[in-house]
Amino acid sequence: MARLYFRFYIALLASLLLFALAVATLWHRAGGPMERGDNALAILVRNALPPAAAPAAEQQAALERLARGLGADITLFDAGWTPLAAVGRPMPRPERHMLELVRPPHHFHLRLDDGRHLVSTAPIGIGRHRYMLHAILLSLALIIAVGAYPVVRRLTRRLERLQRGVESLGAGDLSARVPVEGADEVARLAASFNRAADQIEQLVGAHRALLANASHELRTPLARIRLALELVKDNVDAKRKAGLEQDIAELDQLIDEILLASRLDAVREQPDSEEIDLLALAAEECARYEEAELEGESLTVRGEERLLRRLLRNLLDNARRHGAAPFQVRLRRHGDTAELSVCDAGPGVPPEEYDKVFEPFHRLSNARERGGAGLGLALVRQIARRHGGEARCGAIDGKRSGFIVTLPLSA
Repeated sequence: MARLYFRFYIALLASLLLFALAVATLWHRAGGPMERGDNALAILVRNALPPAAAPAAEQQAALERLARGLGADITLFDAGWTPLAAVGRPMPRPERHMLELVRPPHHFHLRLDDGRHLVSTAPIGIGRHRYMLHAILLSLALIIAVGAYPVVRRLTRRLERLQRGVESLGAGDLSARVPVEGADEVARLAASFNRAADQIEQLVGAHRALLANASHELRTPLARIRLALELVKDNVDAKRKAGLEQDIAELDQLIDEILLASRLDAVREQPDSEEIDLLALAAEECARYEEAELEGESLTVRGEERLLRRLLRNLLDNARRHGAAPFQVRLRRHGDTAELSVCDAGPGVPPEEYDKVFEPFHRLSNARERGGAGLGLALVRQIARRHGGEARCGAIDGKRSGFIVTLPLSA
C-alpha cells in the first residue's frame, strides 16, 4: 500500500513535470521573445553587410563599419565556417554549449538568415534559447522537488504518529496520547484525539470502578442470605431450599465472573506468566466431570495457570449445562499454536449464533431455562486473547458445532 507522503510527493512531482512540459510546448509553438529578438538582429546585421558572394575587401570594410566603437574582436564566417572577414583578433569557430546560462562561453554567436555566422567577444544575441529554457525549468523542478520532500514528510510523519495513537487506543491502551506539534489542522486533530482519549479513559475507569465496587458490595448481603438459609433449614421445604441454594450459587458465580472480567479489563499485563503443560491442566479439569473424554498430545504454553484453568472449567460447565454427554475435549498442535476443542452430543449452536455466544450476558433462546448468566464464554474469549490466542465457535471436523481455543505455543 502506497504511503501517504509518497503519494503527496509523486503528485507534486507530476505537477512540476506537467508545468515544465506545458511551458516548453508553448515556447516551441509560439517562439520566445528572445528568439524573435535574435532573428530581428540577424536581419539587421545581414542588411548592413554585403552579400555572401561579395569580394573579401567589401566584406572587411562592411564588418569594420559594423564593429566601430564596440572594442571587440569580431569574425564573419560563411555557411561552411570559412572566415570571410575579421576585426581585431580572429575568432575561432565556437564550441557547442548546451547549458549556456549555467556555463557562459568566451564568445558569442549570431547566425544570419543567409547562413553566415558572426562570432564576437562582445555580447550579440542570447544563444540557444530553448536549451536555456529547458535548463531553467529542470533546475527549478529539481530544487522544488528536493525542498518539498522534507516538508511533505514532516506533515505525514505527524499523521503516522496520530494513526499509531488511534491504533493503540483501539487495542485497549487507554493511556495512549499523541504529541501536539504546531498550530495547523493536524495539531488541532491531535489535540482533539487527546481530549477524546482522556474522556474515554475517565468513563471506562469509572465504569470499571463501579462494576468492581458493586460486585464486592453484593457479596455481603449474599453471605447474610446464605447464613439465614442455614439457620432456617429445618423450617423450609427441601425442594424450595434446594432452589434457593441453587439461586445463591448462581448469583455467587455471577459475581465472581463479573469481578474476573473487570480485573481482566483493568490489568493488561500478565504478572504470573509461567510454562504450563496444557494437557496436564486439561486432565485435572476433566477429572471433575464424569462425562468428559480427553485426548491429545502434551503441549506447553506460557500464561497464567489460574486463568487457563478457569477457561477450561467454563467450557466444560457450558457443555454440561447446555449440551449432552459425552463431552469430548481434544488437544492438538496446529502449526505454532495449541488448539483446544470442546464439543458435546447436544444440539449445538446455530451458525448464526457463532459470534453472539461470546457476547456478555447473551444466551440462546433454548438455553435460558437452564441457568447461567451468559458471562462464561465471554470470559473464555477474554482469557484466550489475554494469552495471545483466540476463541471461536464452529463446526469441528465438519460435524457438530463446538468451541475451539487457540493459544501460542511456548518457544
